[in-house]
Amino acid sequence: MAATPQHKRTDAAAFRRVIAVAALLAFAPPTAAAQDANPENIEIGLSTDRISITADFAGADLTIFGALDNADPLISRQGRYDVIVVLEGPARPVVVRRKDRILGMWINAESETFVNVPVSYSVATTRQLQDITEPKTYRQLALGANNLYIEPLDPTDNPATIQEFTKALRERKKATGLFSERVGGVQFLSQNLFRATLALAPNVPVGTHRARAFLFRNGAFIRETSAHLAIVKSGFEQSLFRAANDYGFLYGLFAVALAIVTGWLGRIMFKKD
Repeated sequence: MAATPQHKRTDAAAFRRVIAVAALLAFAPPTAAAQDANPENIEIGLSTDRISITADFAGADLTIFGALDNADPLISRQGRYDVIVVLEGPARPVVVRRKDRILGMWINAESETFVNVPVSYSVATTRQLQDITEPKTYRQLALGANNLYIEPLDPTDNPATIQEFTKALRERKKATGLFSERVGGVQFLSQNLFRATLALAPNVPVGTHRARAFLFRNGAFIRETSAHLAIVKSGFEQSLFRAANDYGFLYGLFAVALAIVTGWLGRIMFKKD
């Protein structure tokens, strides 16, 4: 996240780390088999595996640096390498409900439960997705918010209903900023080095996120690499979060007691003579 001096320092550390890896790869003597097959590879660098956010977090940009190994100089000069970087949040079950108007009131009617749904999914690309490769390739790689397989809890439900609720789930995620796409968010700094900037929504979930980088050459998928990033709460909010998870029963009793005391004090303070 490039919003503070601390984040700028960590971005610089990530950049130096990737440059070091790229230098080692560049000066390492390739084998004859590697020269013949030209197996391009891709690496990404995260300066830290843990980011702490507070309650007033309003969203930010996350910068990831990467490098290509054994890239073809001619293809690089022609700009025919493309990179797509994804930051995928932890998977959790999601219930999607539809409200219907019954007797003049809007109430929850039909619902559909999905399992292992990424809570967030941010994408950065070198250019428009349709200009990088074919839709079939994206579906095979499950790459992009529209190509994620969203698994229903009960696959025997009506296919039309599942499709309707799946579409509604994706639209809701996009509307809240949890599913995002940044065209041009990946930029090549040289023939071998690139920088990816992804959006972290204000409501980005805590948990282990996975950064994935996909390399394409002339529209063909070549390699994928990944790294993990933990996003955690910090400060007083983190203490409450840990207490609620580690001591659920006592936390519940405390919350009830606090509500009773607050109501009693409010009654005394606003009591009319």
